[in-house]
Amino acid sequence: MNYYPKPLGKLVSELSKLPGIGSKSAQRIAFDLLDWSREDVMELAKSLVNAKDKIHYCKKCYHIAEEELCEICQDSGRDPSVICVVEDPRDLIAMERSGSYHGLYHVLHGTISPMDGRGPDEIRLKELLERLKTEEVKEVILATGSDMEGETTALYIARLLKPILKVSRIAAGIPVGGDLEYADEITLMRAMEGRQEL
Repeated sequence: MNYYPKPLGKLVSELSKLPGIGSKSAQRIAFDLLDWSREDVMELAKSLVNAKDKIHYCKKCYHIAEEELCEICQDSGRDPSVICVVEDPRDLIAMERSGSYHGLYHVLHGTISPMDGRGPDEIRLKELLERLKTEEVKEVILATGSDMEGETTALYIARLLKPILKVSRIAAGIPVGGDLEYADEITLMRAMEGRQEL
């Protein structure tokens, strides 16, 4: 038995595809949206389409960007001799919120996970290695998560890069199994300041 009309059912179904949104949350959001004015709903729809159409990955670091290069890669005040490697754009944003890092970034868009069939070729590792050939980098800071996949990825990258430049890992402070995007600014600042060479 259908409890609500098809258009509402479709909306609930689409909303439940979002991460962290189950069917009950999707239903609550859908009913809330029904109370919005048509103009507000149209603004939400336009902002979704606009973000999808205009946001792409930076050609240098693979962070999200509106132009060819992201704002961080365009910033001449950043230290180009240090690259912080993160798993995804949310981790980069978390690092930026801490205010403790002023170098450049490289976003892998994933981790190495043999259990899930994801090897080094499925993340942006090849692009990092290409960058290191053309840029004068003195240190690579590995800021992947502290879960098994993050640690595996960090160790793999460290083994590749250790012979050619300084490689460090952010210090403890991020809980094991935790994600950078949920860490507070103080924890991230201490983790960055206490990083150690691998």
